[in-house]
Amino acid sequence: MRLTVWYAAALTVAMTLYGGGVFLFLRHNLYVHLERDLRDDIEVAEGMLERTETGRIGWRAERDEDDEELMAGRWLEVRSPAGELLYARPRPVPPHARVRRFSDAESLGGQPIVLVAARSEDPLRRELAELLAGMAVGLPLAAVLAALGGYALARRALAPLSDMAERARAITPDRLGERLVAEDARDELGQLAAVFNAMLARLERSFGELRRFTADASHELRTPLTAMRAVGEVALREPRKGEEYREVIGSMLEEADRLALLVEGLLTLSRADGGNVVLRRERVDLAELAREVAAHLGVLAEEKRQVIAVIASEPVDVQADRMVMRRALINLVDNAIKYTPEGGSVGILVRREPGGPTIEVVDTGPGISTEHRERIFDRFYRIDKARPRDGVGLGLAIARWAVETNGGQIDVECANGRGSTFRIRFSPAGNACGTTDIQGLA
Repeated sequence: MRLTVWYAAALTVAMTLYGGGVFLFLRHNLYVHLERDLRDDIEVAEGMLERTETGRIGWRAERDEDDEELMAGRWLEVRSPAGELLYARPRPVPPHARVRRFSDAESLGGQPIVLVAARSEDPLRRELAELLAGMAVGLPLAAVLAALGGYALARRALAPLSDMAERARAITPDRLGERLVAEDARDELGQLAAVFNAMLARLERSFGELRRFTADASHELRTPLTAMRAVGEVALREPRKGEEYREVIGSMLEEADRLALLVEGLLTLSRADGGNVVLRRERVDLAELAREVAAHLGVLAEEKRQVIAVIASEPVDVQADRMVMRRALINLVDNAIKYTPEGGSVGILVRREPGGPTIEVVDTGPGISTEHRERIFDRFYRIDKARPRDGVGLGLAIARWAVETNGGQIDVECANGRGSTFRIRFSPAGNACGTTDIQGLA
């Protein structure tokens, strides 16, 4: 309705301006023609006036019976330079008549005279009045008809939009799989529907991830709590020796450590999602960082009789937050140790490639099948459906966030039975030094 009102108002203003322009143009032309007719009257009078035998001014071949008809609305006066009326045809101009005059100084028989031609403005005014009356009736009528037509067209044009609004209003968090339908995907409404459908797809994906994340987080938090409660209840059923109590307490502490690790990971990802992580970039030697991580996790590898080898022939510097990158590399190497069988090996390769600094974590584990590879960096995702309790399922998700917030990219290459290779790449340009607020992964 508002669109129709604006359309009708704009059309009325435009038509009024156009009508006013037409009126002024016609009025100007009518008066120009009237002025031209008055000049013609003067020219005719110059040729038709003469001195009579009595010395008076007269009209050649004058026929008085035709004067009234021929001179209707027209007058001709001959006056002296002083203004004295010498001759009038057919009679002097009525004193209250609305006329247009044109005068010209001439001489007749050697006597100076002033010719005054006059014509009534009444026909011209009647013509303009009729035009105004027509506009006064026609313009509002045209505006009303245009408004009605515009309203009908607007309703017809906006009907699909109303349908889309009703359909969008019916979409709830439980019905995010529904989509808007447009008759023509190439017009504006079709493009709007496509954009809205794309947004719905993103929302559906985000809600799905949120539901899975909530369910997985609840399960992961409940598991150690349930284990601690079960161990405690069993220990309290009957008196036990001090050594047995120490074993119970040790088991509970292990679950508490696992719970603390899970909460720490959730807190890290939550801060990343909220953009509350502040990176302190500095020059980091990836080769030195790799050796530091290998030494830190060497004890875990020794327990499984594994070998951790760092291959780096030269320093490879990047601009990054050292602690964040250290955590990413620890998670990758720790993951490699967990899934590499006893007696296997884990390699950390650091080198500078044409595409930029690169660091690879290579293991001799079972590898990752194709169906798991695309989701390996998802939160709480585990290949083993039995969900082993030697981790919390957040290590690779945190590693991806840590790498990408430092301007790098991470991917995985592997084949069943031939190990996995996690590769981190940095752009050749590196990152600027300083302190920067970084938005985390969704």
